[in-house]
Amino acid sequence: MAKIVAVIDIGSNSARMAVFARTSRYGFYLLEECKSRVRISEGSYENDGFLQEIPMQRTLQALKNFTQVAKSKGARKIFCVATSALRDAPNSRDFLQRAKREAGVQIKIIDGDKEAYFGALACLNLLHQNEGITIDVGGGSSECALLNGGAIVQKISLDIGAIRIKELFFDGKNDIEGAKSFIKKELEKLPSIFSHKYALGIGGSIRALSKIIAKERGVAFLHGLEVEAQYYLDFCKKICNGSSSNLKDMGFNEDRLDSIRGGALIFASLLEYFGVKKVITSGVGVREGVFLQDLLRGHNGRFPKGFNPSFRSLLDRFEGKHSLGKEIKREALRLFDVLSPLHSLSSELKKPLAIASRLSMLGEVLGCHSCSLHSSYLAFNGLEYGYSYQERQLVKTLIEYSNKKTPKESKFKHLSLKDLKILTDILALAKILATKDCKLEYRLDSDNDLHIIGESYLARDQIQKISKNFDFGIEFGEKTLSRVFHKTHYQVSF
Repeated sequence: MAKIVAVIDIGSNSARMAVFARTSRYGFYLLEECKSRVRISEGSYENDGFLQEIPMQRTLQALKNFTQVAKSKGARKIFCVATSALRDAPNSRDFLQRAKREAGVQIKIIDGDKEAYFGALACLNLLHQNEGITIDVGGGSSECALLNGGAIVQKISLDIGAIRIKELFFDGKNDIEGAKSFIKKELEKLPSIFSHKYALGIGGSIRALSKIIAKERGVAFLHGLEVEAQYYLDFCKKICNGSSSNLKDMGFNEDRLDSIRGGALIFASLLEYFGVKKVITSGVGVREGVFLQDLLRGHNGRFPKGFNPSFRSLLDRFEGKHSLGKEIKREALRLFDVLSPLHSLSSELKKPLAIASRLSMLGEVLGCHSCSLHSSYLAFNGLEYGYSYQERQLVKTLIEYSNKKTPKESKFKHLSLKDLKILTDILALAKILATKDCKLEYRLDSDNDLHIIGESYLARDQIQKISKNFDFGIEFGEKTLSRVFHKTHYQVSF
């Protein structure tokens, strides 16, 4: 497979391109992303589905520019797929020939079932939650897939999309009841098996909704954002009843003002029909699905068990040849187990601790100064796929406070400051104690002091400097070096 791969998706509303860079067999990251509001379906729903000349010209120009960008990034392979607008258009073959001739792009029109599959494949592999119903509200159609037990159970495509609803019911009129009736009729096609408490939201309309909600909640990323379904339902109702000026005041971009009402109405209708309790926004969709189908061919569309492409890509790009990341992870997990009588932490917290430990020295790529700060930044922003926002935030916090700083508060619902501090203390110790040769011994005595046996003189000196901040005493061999700090400066009972 080519190292740099571009995927173009021509939707009814926008044409988008994603350029992916592979760093190893399965590791990859998003190198470039482009979008153009080509509105290829503009006027088509009022003209028996025929694509109109001006929208086609816009799309051809965007395709030319996309291929230029892809090649400038080193793409050796370019996939291009088209969805609802082209599969519905009687003159789609003419457009495909023009795209090949004028832009040098070979377009593949995919049916609704395949479109639903690509979105589901992306969520299945790149979201932290891979059970639920994917909902992809597009411009001309909406695709849904039921995910259960790590597999795609069923898929369906419905002829309801934000642009289709806009042109049929909102342009020059405000026929909300007609739009609701039209959507309701399409929903009758859904099999009864489509019911789940989780909805995985895909597509531009849903991302536009989530972007405003994320801003309200102070969340930096959309991918993996978790919000109660009722919040979306209330928001969508407000949108459907609002004017263009109201929508702009809500924070919607100019290019969404005329289509977001249709998209919100469809999304709210699907949420209610499926009985959804929580919405998880997906930043991935058809483009990622096309890329993954190529990347994972011969592997049943799944990564190897326990594999995460973002984690692997970070190590591929930033881990130094002589990094002690593996050894730090090893010592951190050993310390977690040895200190377990002092804490009541769930064993599930070993996962973020292991990730933070393994990535804690990535910042060395920029030098030793502020290594923890740089490592935390790379981890937080680089763990793009397969982690929730809370998991990324926890990994960032553990790395950032594994040096000399002490966290003053916990921003995690199920993790107290005391628990957060024991995790940062463990990582701080592991970073000091890690060596290529594992010769250390740990034991906890009856006074709940940690005995470290086999440490180097330098490690002993470094630990002595920071042990006053620990919530437990430390002894080296038989000689107590830091219990005095523990008893004098920081007394915490477990």
